[in-house]
Amino acid sequence: MQPARVRAAAYVTRSVPGGRELLVFDHRDSPEAGTQVPAGGVDAGELLTEAVLREITEETGATGITLGSALAVQQRPHPQTGQPQVTVFFHAQTTETRDTWTHTVASQDGGQDNGMVFRCYFIPAEQAVALLADNQGEFIHLVKRPGPLWQRWSSQAYWMIH
Repeated sequence: MQPARVRAAAYVTRSVPGGRELLVFDHRDSPEAGTQVPAGGVDAGELLTEAVLREITEETGATGITLGSALAVQQRPHPQTGQPQVTVFFHAQTTETRDTWTHTVASQDGGQDNGMVFRCYFIPAEQAVALLADNQGEFIHLVKRPGPLWQRWSSQAYWMIH
């Protein structure tokens, strides 16, 4: 059996009048990739928290990021290759004021996304499940309405993955 690829993903939100918005992006040159949240592989020796912050920066260039708790763990095969993968979803908040922008990926290691151009924008969190590709919206309900239940869930998810 092939070892699972470990990934980190982020629901980056901001509060606006009327609710919470989620940061997403589309590949300018590969629209078939669908709408996504920042996510990617964890490098050897890299902490999950370091990986998720790196992915947010590399893929969106968003500013004012505060990383919150790990929310959940998703175990699914890669949608194209079938390779086993485990993705840990985090919640992060941003003070980003731009509503939409174009970002060119400049990865630290010159990785496969280097040079890709992404159109970044915010959507209402309630629309995320319907818009996100590859089951990335599976846990969005955990950040739509923070409160006591969300706090209990994030605490339980933290202990499940540590």
